[in-house]
Amino acid sequence: MTFKLPNLLTYSRILVLPVVVVLMLVERPLGNWLALGVFVAAGVTDILDGHLARRWGQQSSLGRILDPIADKLLVSAVLLMLVGVDTLGGLTLLPAAIILCREILVSGLREFLADIRVSVPVSQLAKWKTGLQMVTLGFLIVGDAGPEFGPLSTTEIGVLGLWVAAVLTVVTGFDYLMASLRHLGVVSRRKSPQASEGQ
Repeated sequence: MTFKLPNLLTYSRILVLPVVVVLMLVERPLGNWLALGVFVAAGVTDILDGHLARRWGQQSSLGRILDPIADKLLVSAVLLMLVGVDTLGGLTLLPAAIILCREILVSGLREFLADIRVSVPVSQLAKWKTGLQMVTLGFLIVGDAGPEFGPLSTTEIGVLGLWVAAVLTVVTGFDYLMASLRHLGVVSRRKSPQASEGQ
């Protein structure tokens, strides 16, 4: 299963991270559009890997672990680069920080839940959140090299989307937190008699 196509697509999403980062440093507007092209390609692999794994019956534990990690690495790297190239700054750092903190929190919660063999299915809202994040980051990668959409520039649309994505990020992160707290209570109750015996 390690070298099946769905997993290879996930690996490719991780491997293109440095490419996106470097292209975001290339002189505008060329760098913006090249970075967007690679970023979109990475987003397509995100759609394809899960679809193909389900369709071909090639779902694996490795794929389930690496897929969300690849997504989080891609989102985190692009957000950090957007701050580095001054696309995001001031108040717009707040939604970026919320998204980054949520990704770290959910990664920890996923590890805890996996350790106690509990699976929390991805909600439809979480899928929308991921989709919105990707579209929003695409607008922000293009930044001032992009066209205007009526009264709004490409960057302004991206910033607006980032705020909405941050709200959805908090809501979906809360779902993971509540699931973890419920199971944490169960684990604590299971361990408490053993702790009492030890005393």
